Order: sequence, then structure tokens, then C-alpha cells
Amino acid sequence: MLPRLQDCVAVSATGRNWYLLNASPDLRAQIIATPELTPGPGRRQTPVRGALLTDAELDHTLGLALLREGPLTVWAPPPVLDAVAVRPVVAHYQHWDWYPAEGVFRLDEGRLECAVFPLSGKRPRYARDAADAPDWVVAYRLTDVTTGGSLVYAPCLARWPEGFDEFVSGATHGLLDGTFLGPDEMSRTTGRDDQVGMGHLPITESLPLLGSTRWHYTHLNNTNPVVARDCAARGRIEAAGAAIAEDGARFDL
Repeated sequence: MLPRLQDCVAVSATGRNWYLLNASPDLRAQIIATPELTPGPGRRQTPVRGALLTDAELDHTLGLALLREGPLTVWAPPPVLDAVAVRPVVAHYQHWDWYPAEGVFRLDEGRLECAVFPLSGKRPRYARDAADAPDWVVAYRLTDVTTGGSLVYAPCLARWPEGFDEFVSGATHGLLDGTFLGPDEMSRTTGRDDQVGMGHLPITESLPLLGSTRWHYTHLNNTNPVVARDCAARGRIEAAGAAIAEDGARFDL
């Protein structure tokens, strides 16, 4: 069984400017493995222009600290903007622009349209005292306005909320929360009984809800048996028209 890197995606419409969907602690290895993200040619230059955060979890934000020496623009749900643990740290290195991810906005010289869908109010543990809000966790839909192709990114999905079918309808590709295969995975493998509170809809429950979008499950926990490529459950997932997203996967829109 090969180890997987933590979830992170890079998107671009022009091939010159790249935007991260979340910034994982494995970001350095992911940049090294992706020629398009090679720094340079000048000192402190990088094709990474910005990052879009789906939430404030450490697994999705710690990679920002690795980008601290260069300028960056970060979009995040309003409650997340104030909570991101690394924000006061990177402020000592470089000026960054921080914008609320709400409604619809554009990136990459206007070539990428980004729509935001609130998913849940789940706060990270370090922000337990922060105010309640319905958009602590969001999904993004990015559309190339030239080709019309679109990608939905929802690595954290506590349930299939009302309106989500309409949000994803007609998308070319989708990256969906595949943290757990079944609803009792944590209790069977680790003895923990807090899986439901972790905010991840199991694959067995989301699989019957998938529409025509080509879905790839991402964000797999190390307890999930589908991490193994010979897992029988992969066959059931593929039979339903979905797949498991592997490290280094590429999608054209």
C-alpha cells in the first residue's frame, strides 16, 4: 500500500498563473512533483498566485506557511479568514491579500469563474470558541469561461445538503469527500466513536447520490480500505461511474 499525500489541488486556465485549492502540509513535495509549479526564474518568484481554502482545518492550511516568502492572495469563507492559525505567522514575512470567498468571483485574468457553496458550520478544534456560521466549510465550482468545463471541489462533506445537486449539475469533473468508506470505519479500526462528528459523509452513503458528473473521491483517511488499489470496494465505486483520485491526477476542463 503506497502512502498518499494530503489533499491539495492546483488549477489554472492560462498555464501561467496557478491557484491552490487548500494548502496541505505536503505542499513542498507536491510542488516538486509538479513541473508547472517550479519556482523562478527570479528570486522568490513562483507561478502560485493564490489559494482558496475550503475550511480552516490544519490539514488544509498549514501549507500556507511554506509560501510565506512571496506575495499571495487567499480566499476563504468569512469565518475562516479570521481563524486561520498561520495567518498571523505569515504576516511577519510578506504582505498577503485576504478576501472572503462568497458568491461568484473570477481568477486567472478573468478566465476562471469560481462559485462558492456553503456546506456546514463545522469549526476546527482550535476555533471552538469562535462564532457559529453556516459557511465554516464550503465547496468550490471552478469554470473555465473559454471552454465551459468545470470542476467541483468538496473534500469535506458532512451530508448531501439541499441545493448541492443544482450546484454540481453539469460539472465536467468533481473531487468529493472520500475520507471514510463506511459509517463505522473509525470504531472498527481504531476504537474511536466520533466519526460522525468529524464531518465526512461516507462513500457508501454518497455513492448512490452521484449524478452525471465524473466524480473522483479524494481526502482518503488512512483507515479507508480503498487506499489499497486492489480493494474490492474500488470495483463497486467504478461500477457506479466514480473513481478514486490518485496523487498526481490531472483533469482537463
